[in-house]
Amino acid sequence: MSEPAPAQAPLTLRFDAGTLEVRGLPAEARLLSRWCTWDPRSRSHRADAMDYAPIVLALREAGRPYEDEARAFERLALRTRAHRTPRPYQQEALQAWLGAGGRGLVVLPTGAGKSHVAVMAIEARPRPTLVVAPTLELVRQWYDLLRTTFGVEVGVVGGGSHEVRELTVTTYDSAWLHMRHFGNRFGLVVFDEAHHLPSESYAAAARQCLAPFRLGLTATPERADGREALLEALVGPIVLRRDIGSLSGDFLAPYETVRVAVDLDAEERAAYEAARARYRAFLRRYGIRLGTPKGWGEFVRQSAIRPDGPEAMAAYLEQRRLAFGARAKLDYLEMLLHRHRHERLLVFTQDNPTAYAISRRFLLPAITHQSRVRERSDLLAGFAEGRYRALVTSRVLNEGVDVPEASVAVVVSGTGSVREHVQRLGRILRKREGKRALLYELVTVATSETFTSERRRAHEAYR
Repeated sequence: MSEPAPAQAPLTLRFDAGTLEVRGLPAEARLLSRWCTWDPRSRSHRADAMDYAPIVLALREAGRPYEDEARAFERLALRTRAHRTPRPYQQEALQAWLGAGGRGLVVLPTGAGKSHVAVMAIEARPRPTLVVAPTLELVRQWYDLLRTTFGVEVGVVGGGSHEVRELTVTTYDSAWLHMRHFGNRFGLVVFDEAHHLPSESYAAAARQCLAPFRLGLTATPERADGREALLEALVGPIVLRRDIGSLSGDFLAPYETVRVAVDLDAEERAAYEAARARYRAFLRRYGIRLGTPKGWGEFVRQSAIRPDGPEAMAAYLEQRRLAFGARAKLDYLEMLLHRHRHERLLVFTQDNPTAYAISRRFLLPAITHQSRVRERSDLLAGFAEGRYRALVTSRVLNEGVDVPEASVAVVVSGTGSVREHVQRLGRILRKREGKRALLYELVTVATSETFTSERRRAHEAYR
């Protein structure tokens, strides 16, 4: 008789401070080498918590018994109280996500109902779910949506709250701080505005989460730093993408974009050229090339250490201020406010000083990052009710704020970010009977704004 095969050492999976600890494999084992590395301190293998699902599948396929002490969640018995008939592309998004193993990114324009895709995903894969959003305002919106849809208490982590429940909403900042403690309690994680995720600290939070099911939602995954390539590893591949043009008219309000070029007056032009000459001379003097990935950071660094640096930075800010707040822009804005006086209008600026200058000149309420939460909520409620027909904002309304009443937007100034421009357009695209949305972009000619405008319009929605 042949001797029985030696018994394999027991293998155990544990969640440990945002990592997956695998005990029971010899140091040289190759079975899980794709994900695990040997940790001599704990004499165990260790992997990112997010690799839990592929590791479990590999163990099952190899027929290797294991004890799962890592997962701290089970299937939920959820009952949906509020039912909505999904739009065809929402149903398609869900099926594509399920077909990809419950991992992937859904790219839909603002106003197209990305959050409903998440609700459908929770229904289809009912596991304890963590929704991660970039702002407290979005956390509040998700809290209301989940509570009213499923009729359960919803946990919140962030903004002074720390209550973890089977359905929990948190900010990216709070996820980064706390994921290592509760990252094994969720089977599904939803990353709203997922383009934020590839930043170094937020990506770390995604790696520390055990959830085998992952859904990312965004209107524009592309990032200026190119790190959107990380999204596939952190969330999954793009499973469905629809642009504004394909949904306009049927599911979003039909829209028109108008680019208005304005001139600096003689006084502004002289000041602009003088300031720009000082700024450009500094760049040439120290060999700084702003078109490179590290160019802006190098300019900031050199302006802080060189004796002529403060003057160069002041010159940069002056030419920027002149382009952003040209008198002709404000005159044209006055005309637009009168032309669209019977519609709800949003005015977007790049910086707070321009927003406050417009607020003072036209007596419009302003929302910036300096606005307190209660003030912001009151202004948005007044806009929705018609107490205010126009709001001016710097950048805080770019994403995550639902203003379906708005039908006209005026971009007085902004960055070259395609995402920002698409988000601003998306603020006015919520469909309503008889609504036609209109976005004006005011650009100061023969300034750096001309190039910025071309960059941010590099999206199908503006072609």
